[in-house]
Amino acid sequence: MDADDFSAVLSEVRRFVRERVVPLEAEIDEKDEMPAEIREAAKKMGLFGFALPEEYGGLGLSMYEEAQLMFELGYTTPSLRSMFGTNNGIAGHVLMVGGTEEQKAHWLPRIASGDVLASFALTEPDAGSDPSTLTTKARLDGDEWVINGAKRYITNAPLADVFMVFARTDDEAPRTRGISTFLVPAGTPGLTVAPKDHKMGQFGAWTADVFFDDVRVPAEALVGGEEGLNRGFATAMGCIAHGRVHISALMVGMAERLVDESVAYASTRRQSGKLIGSFQLIQGLIADSMTDYYAGRATVLEAARGFDAGTDLKVGPSCTKYFASEMVWRVADRAVQIHGGAGYMRGVAVERFYRDARLFRIYEGTSQIQQVIIAKALLGEAARG
Repeated sequence: MDADDFSAVLSEVRRFVRERVVPLEAEIDEKDEMPAEIREAAKKMGLFGFALPEEYGGLGLSMYEEAQLMFELGYTTPSLRSMFGTNNGIAGHVLMVGGTEEQKAHWLPRIASGDVLASFALTEPDAGSDPSTLTTKARLDGDEWVINGAKRYITNAPLADVFMVFARTDDEAPRTRGISTFLVPAGTPGLTVAPKDHKMGQFGAWTADVFFDDVRVPAEALVGGEEGLNRGFATAMGCIAHGRVHISALMVGMAERLVDESVAYASTRRQSGKLIGSFQLIQGLIADSMTDYYAGRATVLEAARGFDAGTDLKVGPSCTKYFASEMVWRVADRAVQIHGGAGYMRGVAVERFYRDARLFRIYEGTSQIQQVIIAKALLGEAARG
């Protein structure tokens, strides 16, 4: 995107986030729902398709540009980003990476506009950090695929119009090579979405279990057509690498907000007749958080450069996801500490962000999985003993 145009986009999003969404954060948290007017505004701004190609109605941002946009979106409740994150990220990228031209033309313009909400159905009760062990199955019956199984913690499932479903299509193939991806519209007979999960935080972003009981879809629902058969795992991993950089940038935006909240409180709160910002131990907490934020921002931008260049699609995304998720948790913890008792009270921003931040160390690959990925990539055969 032209630099001036992109600067205008960032300015508009920053104004939208800080003037319209931030004042509604407490309401979103309390009601566990994103206001309809915010959803419509996001659609008009093109936020449902910022990472999708221009030819399909998206903004076509590079990973480096997307990271900067996520810094702005991360300044508020993460449920805002979650509303359109799967369209731009792991769900939309399934079609970008592995779809046929017909599938892209049919689905991507509607996903980019927000008229269709897409959901990424990979995780299962017994297949989370290692999705290659998934047990949902799809078998060919004439000119239809029949899907049976269950998915867990699926983002936007209660609202989704279409699911990108990963299922085992070859029991004899190695675990990572016998998986395919299917486009399954909501409302297809046999597809059931459970009630939304009641989570610790990130209220307003809905997840739920999804069940498939002899769900039948036509042969053309196989993502990538015949060439996509048994290639679903590779497609998923490519989408997840993008998602790790994407979500890391969101965490950096949250860290910036937490630093701002910490500074504002320390600049106005008095104890023993003095502003607590004059206490060196409080200063140390703020300095550590600012340093963490600064390092996280640099790490994300470096990973984004490598992703765009195609020179680092594995270690960089894992490094930045690992660092950013642990970083924002430290910053959130310090923010609560700086606020003292007030930081433990509902209705105070840092208490909400503390709950929201905890999930980042789990989804898009736990911190421990990132450690394993990084170490194995560096050690090679030595990691096998």
